[in-house]
Amino acid sequence: MSKPQDRTVSRRSDGTWANTRNDADRASSLHSTQAEAKAAAKQMLQNQGGGEVTVQGRDHKFVDKDTVAPGKDPSSVKDREH
Repeated sequence: MSKPQDRTVSRRSDGTWANTRNDADRASSLHSTQAEAKAAAKQMLQNQGGGEVTVQGRDHKFVDKDTVAPGKDPSSVKDREH
């Protein structure tokens, strides 16, 4: 079950990469590369208390998923996929 602050990184039709909160209609930030969007999503999650970042590839298939720990307590959220 995803938490409200969990984020998805996906490519938009104009070629930019969007960092979007899963419960939001609009992107939180837009980036020229997937790596930049993923880094921004991880930073935002760390500041918001941790959560999951899911990354979609160019073909819109999910290619990566990372668990981000809260900024002040790195041991509270465990990444079970890596």
